[in-house]
Amino acid sequence: MAYSMTGYGRGEATYTTRRYVVEIKSVNNRFCDVQIRIPRGYIAIENKIREKISEKLLRGKIDVFVTIEDVGDGNQTVEMNTGLAKAYSEAVAKIGELTGRKDETDAYHISRFPDVLLARATSLTPEEAAAELLPVVDTAIEDILRMRTIEGGKLVEDLLQKASHFEELHAAVMLRAPLVPNEYKERLMARVEELLEDKADLVYDETRREAEVAIFADKCAIDEELTRLTSHISQLRETLQAKGSIGKRLDFILQEMNREVNTIGSKANDITITNYVLDMKTELEKIREQIQNLA
Repeated sequence: MAYSMTGYGRGEATYTTRRYVVEIKSVNNRFCDVQIRIPRGYIAIENKIREKISEKLLRGKIDVFVTIEDVGDGNQTVEMNTGLAKAYSEAVAKIGELTGRKDETDAYHISRFPDVLLARATSLTPEEAAAELLPVVDTAIEDILRMRTIEGGKLVEDLLQKASHFEELHAAVMLRAPLVPNEYKERLMARVEELLEDKADLVYDETRREAEVAIFADKCAIDEELTRLTSHISQLRETLQAKGSIGKRLDFILQEMNREVNTIGSKANDITITNYVLDMKTELEKIREQIQNLA
């Protein structure tokens, strides 16, 4: 079953004192563009996360948010930037000298200056981090795939309905096409008789008339285009029922269908077929817009 490129998935797990939350959000994109936001201590396994997501989700602009909370005693350390603290202290004292004001800054105030004190979680080895975090990533991937599959099923159902409508228009053109040369012959005869009246048979004999009708019929023949279009419709339906990533293949099939419809419109030389072609192009555009949502 095909699936949509739009979706959201979430995974959560707790190991001893560490709580992991992985959220994945995806929208339409021609390629697989994965952006991961993860705490610095876990950057070593970012590529493993990217590989997992690219392998399963295939296409889309995919944002991954990894949140890690460690609430255990002894799992947090506070580091002091001694050089920066000293620089702040000297700068404050200098300000007091320049302004003639008393320097009342104590250690507490200096500790509140930016980056003087830094809280850090006790880091895990890459192997330990991967063992805890990657299963949560798998859960989030499964969750988003469920949503994308449900949405994909709705899209496929809608596309099959649009394909059926297009097929009806195609069938109408196939019925109409053989009638065009005969109608041209009738219009030609009526015009000749209107212009030449009783001399029509002398000036414009049956052989010449049939030759001109044959030339017209050859110019407006669209049998080949209609046959190829029949094949493309069949491929469209088969692809919509296929599994995996089908968006790019559908794009190609739609390009070929559009090419055949344009050729039919330029060759048919019939107002009724022209109107059918306009409706067919409208339906193809609707299909094209929906295909952009499929992975």
